[in-house]
Amino acid sequence: MKLYVGNLPWSVDDKALKELFASFDVEEAVLIKDKYSGRSKGFGFVTIADDEAAKKAISEMHEKDIEGRALTVSEAKPMVPRDNAPRYNDSNRSEESAEAPMADSSVINEDNAKDEAPEVVDDNSDAEDDEEDIETAEEAKEDAEDDKDKD
Repeated sequence: MKLYVGNLPWSVDDKALKELFASFDVEEAVLIKDKYSGRSKGFGFVTIADDEAAKKAISEMHEKDIEGRALTVSEAKPMVPRDNAPRYNDSNRSEESAEAPMADSSVINEDNAKDEAPEVVDDNSDAEDDEEDIETAEEAKEDAEDDKDKD
Protein backbone atom coordinates (compact mmCIF):
# COMPACT_ATOMS: atom_id res chain seq x y z
CA MET A 1 0.00 0.00 0.00
CA LYS A 2 1.27 3.46 -0.83
CA LEU A 3 1.03 6.07 1.92
CA TYR A 4 1.01 9.85 1.68
CA VAL A 5 3.19 11.51 4.31
CA GLY A 6 2.70 15.26 4.65
CA ASN A 7 3.80 18.17 6.84
CA LEU A 8 7.35 16.85 6.90
CA PRO A 9 10.08 19.07 8.36
CA TRP A 10 12.40 20.58 5.74
CA SER A 11 15.33 18.67 7.24
CA VAL A 12 13.85 15.27 6.28
CA ASP A 13 15.38 13.69 3.16
CA ASP A 14 14.62 10.37 1.38
CA LYS A 15 16.78 8.40 3.79
CA ALA A 16 15.26 10.02 6.89
CA LEU A 17 11.74 9.40 5.54
CA LYS A 18 12.53 5.71 5.10
CA GLU A 19 14.01 5.60 8.62
CA LEU A 20 10.84 7.16 10.09
CA PHE A 21 8.83 4.20 8.80
CA ALA A 22 11.58 1.53 9.21
CA SER A 23 9.59 -0.46 11.78
CA PHE A 24 6.85 -1.04 9.18
CA ASP A 25 9.06 -2.81 6.58
CA VAL A 26 9.22 -0.01 4.00
CA GLU A 27 9.84 -1.02 0.37
CA GLU A 28 10.29 2.51 -0.93
CA ALA A 29 10.30 6.06 0.42
CA VAL A 30 10.26 9.04 -1.93
CA LEU A 31 10.44 12.65 -0.85
CA ILE A 32 8.87 15.07 -3.35
CA LYS A 33 11.24 17.91 -4.27
CA ASP A 34 10.99 21.13 -6.24
CA LYS A 35 12.32 20.43 -9.73
CA TYR A 36 14.25 23.70 -9.91
CA SER A 37 15.71 24.14 -6.42
CA GLY A 38 15.82 20.49 -5.35
CA ARG A 39 14.36 21.52 -1.98
CA SER A 40 11.75 19.33 -0.29
CA LYS A 41 8.12 20.26 -0.87
CA GLY A 42 7.31 18.95 2.61
CA PHE A 43 5.63 15.71 1.61
CA GLY A 44 6.46 12.29 0.26
CA PHE A 45 5.25 8.77 -0.31
CA VAL A 46 6.09 5.54 1.49
CA THR A 47 5.31 2.11 0.01
CA ILE A 48 4.68 -0.75 2.39
CA ALA A 49 4.02 -4.21 0.91
CA ASP A 50 1.86 -5.58 3.73
CA ASP A 51 -1.52 -3.78 3.90
CA GLU A 52 -1.91 -4.56 7.62
CA ALA A 53 1.50 -3.04 8.36
CA ALA A 54 0.53 -0.01 6.24
CA LYS A 55 -2.70 0.48 8.21
CA LYS A 56 -0.74 0.18 11.44
CA ALA A 57 1.72 2.78 10.14
CA ILE A 58 -1.17 5.16 9.40
CA SER A 59 -2.64 4.75 12.89
CA GLU A 60 0.71 5.09 14.69
CA MET A 61 2.36 7.78 12.56
CA HIS A 62 -0.58 10.09 11.78
CA GLU A 63 -0.21 13.30 13.83
CA LYS A 64 3.07 12.05 15.33
CA ASP A 65 5.32 14.98 16.28
CA ILE A 66 8.52 15.10 14.23
CA GLU A 67 10.75 18.11 14.91
CA GLY A 68 7.79 20.13 16.11
CA ARG A 69 5.51 19.23 13.20
CA ALA A 70 2.54 16.84 13.33
CA LEU A 71 2.80 14.41 10.41
CA THR A 72 -0.15 13.75 8.14
CA VAL A 73 -0.22 10.09 7.14
CA SER A 74 -2.94 8.55 4.99
CA GLU A 75 -3.45 6.14 2.15
CA ALA A 76 -2.20 7.77 -1.05
CA LYS A 77 -4.86 8.70 -3.57
CA PRO A 78 -4.39 9.07 -7.32
CA MET A 79 -3.31 12.54 -8.34
CA VAL A 80 -6.12 14.66 -9.72
CA PRO A 81 -4.94 16.50 -12.84
CA ARG A 82 -5.22 20.28 -12.75
CA ASP A 83 -6.55 22.21 -15.74
CA ASN A 84 -3.62 24.61 -15.88
CA ALA A 85 -0.78 22.11 -15.51
CA PRO A 86 0.00 19.58 -18.23
CA ARG A 87 0.82 16.11 -16.97
CA TYR A 88 2.80 13.54 -18.83
CA ASN A 89 0.30 10.75 -19.30
CA ASP A 90 1.43 8.81 -22.37
CA SER A 91 -2.12 7.80 -23.37
CA ASN A 92 -3.23 11.45 -23.67
CA ARG A 93 0.00 12.85 -25.06
CA SER A 94 0.22 13.69 -28.70
CA GLU A 95 3.39 13.06 -30.66
CA GLU A 96 3.40 16.64 -31.94
CA SER A 97 5.76 19.25 -30.62
CA ALA A 98 4.59 21.34 -27.69
CA GLU A 99 5.86 24.50 -29.37
CA ALA A 100 3.44 27.13 -30.59
CA PRO A 101 2.95 27.18 -34.37
CA MET A 102 4.78 29.86 -36.31
CA ALA A 103 2.78 32.34 -38.36
CA ASP A 104 3.37 32.37 -42.12
CA SER A 105 4.69 35.89 -42.71
CA SER A 106 4.12 35.73 -46.46
CA VAL A 107 0.38 35.23 -45.95
CA ILE A 108 0.28 38.04 -43.38
CA ASN A 109 2.13 40.42 -45.69
CA GLU A 110 -0.19 39.58 -48.62
CA ASP A 111 -3.23 40.31 -46.47
CA ASN A 112 -1.77 43.62 -45.34
CA ALA A 113 -1.03 44.68 -48.91
CA LYS A 114 -4.65 44.06 -49.90
CA ASP A 115 -6.08 45.92 -46.91
CA GLU A 116 -4.55 49.37 -47.01
CA ALA A 117 -5.00 51.36 -43.85
CA PRO A 118 -7.59 54.14 -44.09
CA GLU A 119 -6.37 57.70 -43.94
CA VAL A 120 -6.36 59.06 -40.41
CA VAL A 121 -8.26 62.31 -39.98
CA ASP A 122 -7.44 64.44 -36.95
CA ASP A 123 -10.69 66.14 -35.94
CA ASN A 124 -8.97 67.94 -33.07
CA SER A 125 -6.42 69.78 -35.21
CA ASP A 126 -7.92 73.27 -34.51
CA ALA A 127 -6.92 73.08 -30.85
CA GLU A 128 -3.35 72.23 -31.74
CA ASP A 129 -2.71 74.81 -34.49
CA ASP A 130 -1.08 77.36 -32.23
CA GLU A 131 1.05 74.83 -30.32
CA GLU A 132 4.63 74.34 -31.36
CA ASP A 133 6.54 71.08 -31.49
CA ILE A 134 8.62 70.51 -28.35
CA GLU A 135 11.61 68.26 -28.78
CA THR A 136 13.45 68.35 -25.43
CA ALA A 137 12.64 68.53 -21.75
CA GLU A 138 14.29 71.95 -21.57
CA GLU A 139 12.02 73.27 -24.33
CA ALA A 140 9.02 71.86 -22.45
CA LYS A 141 10.07 73.71 -19.27
CA GLU A 142 10.56 76.94 -21.20
CA ASP A 143 7.16 76.50 -22.87
CA ALA A 144 5.51 75.96 -19.47
CA GLU A 145 7.17 79.11 -18.09
CA ASP A 146 5.98 81.08 -21.14
CA ASP A 147 2.43 79.85 -20.53
CA LYS A 148 2.64 81.02 -16.87
CA ASP A 149 3.84 84.45 -17.99
CA LYS A 150 0.87 84.79 -20.39
CA ASP A 151 -1.58 84.25 -17.51
